[in-house]
Amino acid sequence: MTTGTPASDLLYGETEDDLRAAVRALLASRSDPATVLADLEAGRACDTGLWDALANGIGAAGLLIPEEFGGAGASAREAAVVLEETGRSVARVPYLTSAVVAATALLGCEAGQPPVGALLTRLAAGAVGILAVPLSTAPDQPFRSARPTVRAEADGTLRGTVTAVADAACAEVLLVPADGPDGPALYAVEVPAAGVVTTPLTPLDLTRPLATLTLDGAAGTPLATGERAVAAVRGALTAGAGLLASEQLGIAEWCLTTAVAHTSTRNQFGRPVGSFQALKHRMAALWLDIASARAAARNAADALATGSPDVPVAVAVAQAYCAPVAVRAAEECLQLHGGTGMTWEHPVHLFLKRAKSDESALGAPGRHRAALAELVDLPAP
Repeated sequence: MTTGTPASDLLYGETEDDLRAAVRALLASRSDPATVLADLEAGRACDTGLWDALANGIGAAGLLIPEEFGGAGASAREAAVVLEETGRSVARVPYLTSAVVAATALLGCEAGQPPVGALLTRLAAGAVGILAVPLSTAPDQPFRSARPTVRAEADGTLRGTVTAVADAACAEVLLVPADGPDGPALYAVEVPAAGVVTTPLTPLDLTRPLATLTLDGAAGTPLATGERAVAAVRGALTAGAGLLASEQLGIAEWCLTTAVAHTSTRNQFGRPVGSFQALKHRMAALWLDIASARAAARNAADALATGSPDVPVAVAVAQAYCAPVAVRAAEECLQLHGGTGMTWEHPVHLFLKRAKSDESALGAPGRHRAALAELVDLPAP
């Protein structure tokens, strides 16, 4: 496999470090574990105040959107840094779904069309846009399999149901792939609106809410048709899967840091349990896995940022590797905390649930391994 840029370019630059510092400071003050747990107990799955601070205070919502539409004109590398930090804090904000997936879908349409440009400007200003596909949809799925069962009538109204749509409850506009009168098409649907019903589901990961969308005569504005719509949806799912690896990296890093801190202060037989060789080996092995996950996640982000021809391979590698690493890191963190980690009051369960949810999001690791085998012409696993 070739790479789009030298390996040294995968290191974080000064701009990325400054962005990380700003996002981490915000999340440390507004999305600490105690706050997340309290809000979940109160039934507040979306933190609209935090999203406004992240989207407008820092300008993170428009990182991928060109400056002409009010965005920052940055790249997937900067977006990846934000996702590392939202993963590290299991932040209840629609960054992946809106600022990455929905924004990329719109960028895949003709930006010169007034409806597309207007939506890009709204998303850059912090409006929440959601691509209305199930969270589990993989980038390599053909359009007919990836899209929900939605049909567009001749008058532009939409009918159908989409299940397990992430962050649909906080959406202000839905980007709906559908069967149009002339084939595949992508439509924009304002919410709330007549003909749109959002039914919350109870997900494993309470920090990323899911819902079923029912469209019954909802008014849709066409954004792209034919192959343009197919490519826009596929590109959005590819970007989402590639940058999801950075969120998984942030989850894994928090889990390792927290496990090391706990085992350094938890004493047994007159010494810290972290000094026992068996636990040292477990944490050292996890550190090596996370270092490899960082390389895979950064490579995917860099490939997306540079438009490398290796994007499909880089994304498949990142998801095939980073998803199970995040889960194992969370499981190790929970086990190394013993009985303390099994309680609701300790935040480790939040990270385990997010890691498990992410593992099946935008294609499970097995699907990405199969896609990778086809891309590099190897026998399927």
